[in-house]
Amino acid sequence: MALIKSYKGLSPKWGRDCYFSENATIVGDVTLGDECSVWFNAVIRGDVAPITIGNCSNVQDGSCIHVTHETGPTHIGNYVTIGHNVTVHACTIHDHALIGMGSTLLDGCEVGEDAIVAAGALVLQNTKIPPHEIWGGVPAKYIKPTRPGQIDNAEHYVAYSKEYLKEQLTPKESLKEQ
Repeated sequence: MALIKSYKGLSPKWGRDCYFSENATIVGDVTLGDECSVWFNAVIRGDVAPITIGNCSNVQDGSCIHVTHETGPTHIGNYVTIGHNVTVHACTIHDHALIGMGSTLLDGCEVGEDAIVAAGALVLQNTKIPPHEIWGGVPAKYIKPTRPGQIDNAEHYVAYSKEYLKEQLTPKESLKEQ
């Protein structure tokens, strides 16, 4: 089971059928919807402001989601994919967005519905990415519009997480196999 930790009396909450990798960390004022997944070495740390994540969203390996007490919460919508090694800090990501591997989203930025942040992008503080656009680069700039149906990664991760849930062993079960 993941490291699930209360902080200052606030404990993480989550919906049904969520998968948390054994070395994922979820701390404090964090709320996740149904069928979410938090993968290996990912950290979601709601210690100084709340973090909310909608249904069927995934936080992939090595990513970090955090907040600041000055700029407020982090809100991530439904069917959002946070790729591997992403940093999301005190910002808003709307439904069906895809945040590419190794990208960084700084305080106060906003990613619109069905938008894509390309791998390795740096989205500067208070940047507003409109719906249905692809942004990339350092700093991130508009590249082109998304195509209809271009983003479906979140549904794949819901399926992957169900397979991982089936395979998950309890410590007692894993000792039997040794």
